[in-house]
Amino acid sequence: MILFIPSPSISSFQIGPLTIHIYALCLITGIIAAWMLGVRRWRARGGRTESFEAVLLWAIPIGIVGARVYHVLTHLGDYFGPTATQHWWAIWEGGIAIYGAIGVGALAAWIAARKQKIAFAALADSLAPGIAIGQALGRFGNWFNQELYGQPTTLPWGLEIDPAHRAPGFEQYATFHPTFAYESLWNLLVAGVLLWADRRFTLGRGKVFALYIALYGFGRIFTEHLRLDYSYDTFGPIRFNEAVAMLICAAGIALFVWLVKFRPGRESVVEFGTPAETGDTHTDDDTTADGATSEATDDGSDEASDEAPAPGESAADKGTKASRPDKG
Repeated sequence: MILFIPSPSISSFQIGPLTIHIYALCLITGIIAAWMLGVRRWRARGGRTESFEAVLLWAIPIGIVGARVYHVLTHLGDYFGPTATQHWWAIWEGGIAIYGAIGVGALAAWIAARKQKIAFAALADSLAPGIAIGQALGRFGNWFNQELYGQPTTLPWGLEIDPAHRAPGFEQYATFHPTFAYESLWNLLVAGVLLWADRRFTLGRGKVFALYIALYGFGRIFTEHLRLDYSYDTFGPIRFNEAVAMLICAAGIALFVWLVKFRPGRESVVEFGTPAETGDTHTDDDTTADGATSEATDDGSDEASDEAPAPGESAADKGTKASRPDKG
């Protein structure tokens, strides 16, 4: 038993009258990690920190709302059924879905990016590895809540679940597949692949984000297949979220292939405002103009030195000589 993964004994703590849920802290940590890596990559692409922040300050809260709405819509019986005990608006009671967060958050980011006059595809590429890392950190919230675990297992890395948190029909089992750990490790691997591929092949125009969608969906298929939490909709042996993961994976592969074929290369410009708005202080055109100015200055200096008066000769005499026509 000592080889099994123990579940934390607490999922929240008190600070005065406030109850701090560790699940929320895991999500916040993930958001911070995604933000820090994303803004670093965005600035490396030539974008401004201000434009990045302007977009994410809209996308994050709207994405959280989308995550909650998706969860409620796919678990209507928990909130509106005759035996419902949960409140659809009480997000602190638990229940958000990454599909809704990414989908609705991406839509909000696209709208905000248009208003900021920045390339949404480049922004999505900058964020993709950080999103994967953020998801890896956020999944530890499921560990503290003792939820979303997999089928029973006796493997050394099985996760111990307290009797009060065991799924109905599985009360006799003590250890289960730690799907939170599987998905966290997979997401870290996805982030590493994205960073490597972006550096190796100079991906752009949305290809990094498309690759993220494909890889995340692929890994999610397997973790969803293992999970024991109740699914209201199934397609034979396939859970609803497992089917959604298959569709996401297929969509990501199709989008990536299409972008490689029809949108090769990477954006050279990621912000489309005026230089004053984007903070650009030096462009290729500026370089050309500066170079031309420098050459003109150098040429003028050479001519001036050639026409300088000889020793003992005044500038007036030099001017008089210059005004005389040359004799042929």
